[in-house]
Amino acid sequence: MTPIIAELSRKVLAGDRAGIARAISVVENDHPGALDLLRTLYPHTGRAYRVGVTGPPGAGKSTISNKIARHYRIEGKTVGIVAVDPTSPFTGGALLGDRVRMTDVELDTGVFIRSMASRGSLGGLSRKAKEAADILDASGMEIILFETVGVGQSELDIVRAADTTVVVLVPESGDSIQAMKAGLMEIADFFIVNKSDRAGAEQAVMAIRTVLNFKQQGEEWRPEVLQAVASEGKGIAEIAATIGAHRKYLTTGDRLVRKRAGHLAERIREMVAERLHVEFWTDSRRLLLDRMLGDLTARKESPYDIVERLLKEGGA
Repeated sequence: MTPIIAELSRKVLAGDRAGIARAISVVENDHPGALDLLRTLYPHTGRAYRVGVTGPPGAGKSTISNKIARHYRIEGKTVGIVAVDPTSPFTGGALLGDRVRMTDVELDTGVFIRSMASRGSLGGLSRKAKEAADILDASGMEIILFETVGVGQSELDIVRAADTTVVVLVPESGDSIQAMKAGLMEIADFFIVNKSDRAGAEQAVMAIRTVLNFKQQGEEWRPEVLQAVASEGKGIAEIAATIGAHRKYLTTGDRLVRKRAGHLAERIREMVAERLHVEFWTDSRRLLLDRMLGDLTARKESPYDIVERLLKEGGA
């Protein structure tokens, strides 16, 4: 480990905000010292409780994250927020505008907000969001909020990162049906119908509860459906109380331990797949594929044959 990375890890463990920001940047940009940094910090993780806030675009996820963070700060808890914005397909950048909507906590020294570009990840989280959460965890944050990109159909990896997953919906867009299509009904530990001062809120709540009663008979934890008007702070105390109830449920017995073990196992699989992908596509394999494309497009060879040849011949 280089002296710079060693010093950076010390700053993170001391809760130094500039150090935390720099550490996340090192990891997000795959700096050569990123793995050493994460290895050093990992033994100091596992203390923070992680909450995922997901749902369709425009549902009010940022506002709810802002209000929940403020609620926890009033209770004296420190909060880290990892907010993921979609990446521009042209520049690779992102607006990263979540701070604009988090006016209640953006200047609070007990809250650390990190906006991250999704960088092509299709699961609603940035590829490095879990590592960013580990850094915040090691720095001493007690609650970590993940706010997903809000793409609607592909946010399911939040369930592999969070201890409690909250799905935010709105009354007027038929989101109970959309949620079923996206698989959100399966991942939610509870639902929030935000903007519930609008017409159709009661019907949306009833529709979601009907689906839940149909799909989840006999389960010990039964997801609740809460109503909120987050912009006015209505329903935030109930949301925090339900997060607390779910946390208590998980910490009864070994449910939380088993859930986190499952998350880690899935994370290892993702890391192995990523490493294998990088190591597989050597220059020789890329050249071999380029040479065989003519036969492939002429239908002289099938994709299956080419895969076999790549596996057998292209390792040098």
